[in-house]
Amino acid sequence: MHLSPLVTSLVEPATLLMARRSRELKAQGRDIIDLSLGEPDHYPPAFALAAAHEALNGPWHKYPPVNGHLDVRQAIARKFKRDNGLEYTADQIVVSTGAKQSLINVVMALVGPGDEVVIPAPYWVTYSEQVRLAGGTPVIVTSTLEENWKPPVERIAAAITPRTRLLMFSSPCNPSGSVLTLEEMEALAAVVRKHPELYVVSDEIYEHIVFSGTHRSFAALPGMMERTVTVNGLSKAFALTGWRMGYIGAPLWIAQAATKIQGQFTSGANSIAQRVALACVEADPAQLGGMRADFLRRRDLLIEALKTVPGWRCNVPQGAFYVLPDASASLRKLGLKTSQDLCMHLLEHAGVGVVEGDAFGATGTVRISYATSDDKLLAAVDRIAQALV
Repeated sequence: MHLSPLVTSLVEPATLLMARRSRELKAQGRDIIDLSLGEPDHYPPAFALAAAHEALNGPWHKYPPVNGHLDVRQAIARKFKRDNGLEYTADQIVVSTGAKQSLINVVMALVGPGDEVVIPAPYWVTYSEQVRLAGGTPVIVTSTLEENWKPPVERIAAAITPRTRLLMFSSPCNPSGSVLTLEEMEALAAVVRKHPELYVVSDEIYEHIVFSGTHRSFAALPGMMERTVTVNGLSKAFALTGWRMGYIGAPLWIAQAATKIQGQFTSGANSIAQRVALACVEADPAQLGGMRADFLRRRDLLIEALKTVPGWRCNVPQGAFYVLPDASASLRKLGLKTSQDLCMHLLEHAGVGVVEGDAFGATGTVRISYATSDDKLLAAVDRIAQALV
């Protein structure tokens, strides 16, 4: 068998690896609590499912335009104006099969061999691999728990070189749940302004899951609209992970380039899912308040419970539905080398699936998703504590 160098160079995403391993053990009859995937356990909103049912009887069964149906892109543009203060035209919107495809479209459109992409850590595991797929070099800027998992802007600025093409980040952040403040974003924008060839990918998929204050889009800062690609989708806030629906708002030339890339991979995104997207972006975001309240309660429940795990240290994340505790004390106690080793130990001896923080650029940590029930969270922490005694 002969595989391409591209395939052999790729690493399986740590989140998917742990989810797969958890499923395998469940299939063997093991009692596994899987906290590896960022997948809300909530049911999708009624208006989303109603839109899907209605679309089945409508004229939505043919190939869609590559960048999405016009009325859907117009609705997304209105959503950007309403929620984010961003003025996009429909031609600046590209609808894709999930925000992950939105991201790779942009990376492949802007990054090539010799280019560098600055990625503040911790970061979503796929960012770095997508950069490598495009032939670029990821430049990781690390942070610590004491810094609330947010690298100081000076450290980010020092990583930028004449070869830097993109800056990629998410706020709220996966895996840390950290949220950039307005002051932090303004400081970052001041750095971007000094580099005319530098563009920003702002991943805002968790925008509706912010626990204090309000979400702010990076592109809304002065001078950043023409320098920023804003990425979003339906998976998290609308609990529609399986529908695979993402989108971007971008400068026209980048949107056109992303459309060109997408045209060679999937063409247009699923037509029925696009009708669901239209209903979601037109809905009042206030309808998502119940889900956000659930996540806030679970965050507090989990952080309090984790105090029983010997040596683990946590901050208090302000968004998304993850905690990223420093578990390095357990590595030392058990004589393990990496957080992946620790995750495999917990899966085997505690029956709990969590994800290694090393893959997110946060050495010695584990990512725990609290997008599940209170009972499962408490039972999982109890098992972890017992396995680490």
